[in-house]
Amino acid sequence: MSLQDLVPLLEQQQAAKVDVVASASSIRATGGMIELFGVGPVVDDRGVACVDGLYLPTGAADGQIADKLGIPVRYLRRLRERERLDLYDGNVNGWLHGPTGTELPEPDERSFLLRLFTPARPDGPGVMRALVSDRYGIIDNLDVLAAVLEGIRDAGADTEIRACDLTDSAMHCKVYCPQMSALAPRFLANYRSAFANPALEAERQRVAGDLDRWRPLAAREGQGYDLGSEPVVFAGFRFSNDETGHHAVRLTPELVVQICGNGLTIPMFAHTQRHLGERLDAGAVSWSQDTLRKKLAVITAETRDRVTEWLSPEFFAARVEELEHAAGAPITQPDKTLETLSKRLGFSEAERTGILSHFIAGGQLTAAGIANAVTSYSQTILDGDRANALDDLALHAMSLV
Repeated sequence: MSLQDLVPLLEQQQAAKVDVVASASSIRATGGMIELFGVGPVVDDRGVACVDGLYLPTGAADGQIADKLGIPVRYLRRLRERERLDLYDGNVNGWLHGPTGTELPEPDERSFLLRLFTPARPDGPGVMRALVSDRYGIIDNLDVLAAVLEGIRDAGADTEIRACDLTDSAMHCKVYCPQMSALAPRFLANYRSAFANPALEAERQRVAGDLDRWRPLAAREGQGYDLGSEPVVFAGFRFSNDETGHHAVRLTPELVVQICGNGLTIPMFAHTQRHLGERLDAGAVSWSQDTLRKKLAVITAETRDRVTEWLSPEFFAARVEELEHAAGAPITQPDKTLETLSKRLGFSEAERTGILSHFIAGGQLTAAGIANAVTSYSQTILDGDRANALDDLALHAMSLV
């Protein structure tokens, strides 16, 4: 989505958020939902709200429940998929509350931070977004977005946000600098957009907008090349935040390919800030404004410093040179190459097949063709978290070739 789409959605979510620290004894599974009972009401600037009731876990939250209770995550998810909610409840409650016979452990004495959305209807369930440690340091997406944009402004960078993703577990935003561009003829030698293939373009259109806006920019920079084939890359970076305990605030530099909007992140230069805080007391969670300001000031300062570095001509030129150096290794057996890469980098069979299709459509039988195929294929993935993870693997795949 665009930034204009993202902001009102984040504001809507912010209004529905409730964070509660609850002991294991006040949590139970009921019909595949998580029920809170005996937890005090939340008092904040919105008034007083009772949090006792039912919450439907997201897929990410189910994974955390399994992790915290030592239940195999694939097993717990299979119980939900096959609607064996009686077994789901039995497993969760057995590990939370201890023995009903003689084979189960003692009751769990821990407390957890539950990140919730309040019910959309008075008679409906809420949403359980996360079950994490009571030492989890909360930093919300809307606050991170504001802090990063302030850091970009402080750096004096002329940038645009080209795309955003929002999933159950994370926010991802992609930023580029139209004024910071270079030719990368070796990296893009013989490359044509895989999306010239109508079937692949249809897949991309399911998850992304049209990328024709790149054409005028590229035409200005790629003099002497046919329209749509200019070997231009732009400087950029990505930032992401996870509100549910899976990742952290992360800033990563990126090179953006104009031909098809591929984004090659450079993970070795990434900056990460962990979500770690002091142990939280039981009950509703609220941060002092002073604590929140200090956390966000660190993000703003780091963004300013990183953007100043990453969008400098020196940093950009060095990364393009590295890209050009590794790009030309020939690939004579694409199927075997991708089979090996899939084992090394953890591509699924569906991903391997999809990347191979994009490699063939791209027509670039080199290591660069693999990198471009990975970042091209990622644009057809509905799961924003996985799409961004694939982009992080593209340059690694090229170096392995």
